[in-house]
Amino acid sequence: MTIARSIALFVGAAVFEIGGAWLVWQGIREHKGWAWIGAGIIALGVYGFVATLQPDANFGRILAAYGGVFVAGSLAWGMLVDGFKPDRWDVTGALICLAGVALIMYGPRSSS
Repeated sequence: MTIARSIALFVGAAVFEIGGAWLVWQGIREHKGWAWIGAGIIALGVYGFVATLQPDANFGRILAAYGGVFVAGSLAWGMLVDGFKPDRWDVTGALICLAGVALIMYGPRSSS
């Protein structure tokens, strides 16, 4: 259950970070205003909190692994929200990043 919880936390963190950045982008680049920017800033703060809930206590490991989740999640967000159409290189790169996440987070570790 720990891996499933960890994956759920990564997905939640991605929604808050990517969503928060998108809201700020919309507020500034698309001229939607301060309410969008403020909501984005709050979402980015929630992301920081969610990331601390990972079962692994190593900050560097969590953020390194989350980087791969962010890459794949950003492409998915673009597809779902902005109509972005990834090419095979986008998809291949995202899959490589997710393989890296799996190795960093869930690879076997020695007990010493």
